[in-house]
Order: sequence, then C-alpha cells, then structure tokens
Amino acid sequence: MTDSTLITSFQSFLQENWTKSNFERLTAVQEKTIPLVLDGQDVIAESPTGTGKTLAYLLPLLQSLDQNSIAIQAVILASSHELVMQIHSEIQQWSSGSLIKSAAFIGGANIKKQIEKLKKKPHVVVATPGRLNELIKMKKVKMHQVKTIVLDEADQLLVPEHQDTVKTIIQSSLAERQVLLFSATLNKDLEMTAKDWMNNPTVIRVEEEAALPEVNHIYFVCDNRDKIELLRKIGRMDNVKGIAFMEDIGNLNVFAQKLEFKHLPVGLLHSNTKKKERVDAINGFRNGKYNLLLATDVAARGLDIKGITHVIHLDVPKDTKQYIHRSGRTGRLGSESGTVISIVSYPEEAKLKKLASKLNIELQRKVFIKGEIRDYR
Repeated sequence: MTDSTLITSFQSFLQENWTKSNFERLTAVQEKTIPLVLDGQDVIAESPTGTGKTLAYLLPLLQSLDQNSIAIQAVILASSHELVMQIHSEIQQWSSGSLIKSAAFIGGANIKKQIEKLKKKPHVVVATPGRLNELIKMKKVKMHQVKTIVLDEADQLLVPEHQDTVKTIIQSSLAERQVLLFSATLNKDLEMTAKDWMNNPTVIRVEEEAALPEVNHIYFVCDNRDKIELLRKIGRMDNVKGIAFMEDIGNLNVFAQKLEFKHLPVGLLHSNTKKKERVDAINGFRNGKYNLLLATDVAARGLDIKGITHVIHLDVPKDTKQYIHRSGRTGRLGSESGTVISIVSYPEEAKLKKLASKLNIELQRKVFIKGEIRDYR
C-alpha cells in the first residue's frame, strides 16, 4: 500500500490533520508498522530517535477507536512525566475534529483531580505505569474493554523498577488485547521479556542509514580546553535552539558552570538532576529562557521538543547508532531544517570522519570568524 493510499484510507479528521501537519510522506517506521497495527497484530518496532515512532502507532490507533463508546479503548504507557505529556499533546493535535477524548495520568500529581478526568470518559489514556496501576487497583480505571496497549520508549519503560508493574497492567486486560512496543533501542533480553506478554509479534527494525535526518553535518577542531568557548559562541548565535550532548556527567556540570559564569544560562539534564531541576530545564528550553540544553544521552531519552535547530556533539559518539539518536533531534521527519555540529579535539577528528564514512554523510569542517560560522580554508 502506497503512502497516498494509506493516508486517504484514514478517517477525514486524520486526513485533515495530516494536511495541516505539512508532512510530505510517511517515514520508514510508519510505512512498515501502520498496516500491521490496523490489522490488529502485535508489533515490536525499533527505530532511532526522530523517525516518527509516535505517529506510527497513534495514527492507526485513532483510526480504529469507536468514538461513540464511553469505554477506555487504548492505554499508552511511558516512563517519564515529560513523555506522557508529549504523547497526550500529540493525541490532542491529531484527534482534533473528532469526538475522541484522552487523558494523561502521572505520578506525583493530585490523584483526586486525576480521578475527576476519568468522569469525562476518555477513549485513550496515557500514563506512567505506577499511577495507572494505582488507578486500576482503586477500580477507577477498568481495563476490560481496552483493545490496545502501547509501550512507548520500551527500553526505559521495562527497566527493573517498572517491569512488574507493566506486566500487571497488561495482564489486567483481556487476553485478546493488542500490544505494541516501540523503542529507539531494544536489547534481546527485553525483547524476549516483552514477547512473553504478546501474541506472535511482528518485529520491525528500521535501518540506521535510512533514519538519518536531512540536515547539515559540520564540525570544528580545537584543543579540549577550547571546546567550552566554541559552545559559548554557538549559544550566542541568533535563533539557536540547541541540545549539546556529552557522556560524562562531571564534565557536563563543569561546562554548565563555566557557561553560566560567562553569562550564558543553560538547561542541564543528567541522571543526577532532581525532578524540579529537570522540569525547570526543559520548560526553560522550550520557552526560550535557555538557548542551549546540556544533556547526557540517557537523560534526553523520550524528550520531544519541536524546533530544535542544532544538535551538538561535545564528545565523539561511541558508534553510528549513538550519532543517529543524538542527531535525530533536529530536522525531525524532514519537516524542520537543522544542523548537527561536532566539536572535536585534534585526536578525535579521525574517529569522527570514520563514523561519517560509515554513515555515508558529508562532513564539512568550519571555523568561527567574528561570531559567524565560516568554511575552513
């Protein structure tokens, strides 16, 4: 089935919202999974960041809902508060023009207010596992008419502290439910665990090379001690909204402190960031308080912020997969322009070029002259 045939088979409200979105075509993961989901099959889909995994399950899910029913028909589980709210926002956007209702439930929020939301009879529930399980135990959420359960960013969702809760939620639904699992990365152990809860799932993997966003890939070479100054110059440029990645938390903290000292406020995300600090960093980045968000790969998982203009590698990614996952945060789905910048030391330059060669991308070396990015000569 071609893109156009598939899209024109959707209900009118989805077609209208597709037109409004200005997407030109389905992505690889959407093209491969949507027909399977519409057919009622269980699916395990692994596809890099920025390839449209949310819409890969959301479009067929919304297409299949009975809008006249008052029952919860679909449950979407996500590991973080931010991801729950992002998914809920997408549902609201794509269900516009229909009778579909949705509700989001996260731990730490006032549970009485959340119970009030259930009185509006949502068709779709998006939740963190702990809070949803709590509502099920209170008999406020009834799973007996749930047809589809989605596990979003499953590698984060199926960590030991969530795994038993997720299993309990799935087993509280009918045996013939559909289970969909989506993740940027998924190891064999987690895949086998998930298969125990699923009915002969089809496994879809999108090739790395096919997932590279259509963006410019440039790099700067400098001594390690000068990386902070290059990052400051990037952060001072007009219309920059960038995420800078680094693996080492200690170095990331040092960068943040030095940039603040140089009067460039930044948001900071890593595993030691407290919940309030994380929320403040993300909100500050979204609303323009910070031009730069400094993050580790793990801390940025599940984070979907529109309009990111630059992804900056402050260290060379360990492999092609990490390069793609980071870089996929800009130029998402080809609907935005973007630039991927690597800031490397002289010894790191060869490693970066080797990665670029494997990915078949054209790297352009640049320099800063009078606050502007210029070609290296």
